[in-house]
Amino acid sequence: MAKKEVSDKIILEIKKLSKSKNLIIGTERTIKNLKLGRLKKVFTSSNCPEKVKGDISYYGKLAKTEIVPLKYPNEELGTICKKPFPISVLGLMKE
Repeated sequence: MAKKEVSDKIILEIKKLSKSKNLIIGTERTIKNLKLGRLKKVFTSSNCPEKVKGDISYYGKLAKTEIVPLKYPNEELGTICKKPFPISVLGLMKE
């Protein structure tokens, strides 16, 4: 029960952030900003490619950024963000 509440909170957070300019969509843009140390959190879908997960994990450790693996596939993450395409990686900019 607790895990469902946590995932629901994360989904609500993503829905709220998708309306703001602080959310970055896409692998290349997220990794670029991760390398520059501009991100506070990175969200990855459940079926994100292993190479991408490895890159994000590596740069996330260097930048001391929180990596949040989601239990939702990329198609559902795209729907949550109200986009007509699948999304594997989301990045949250620092204030």
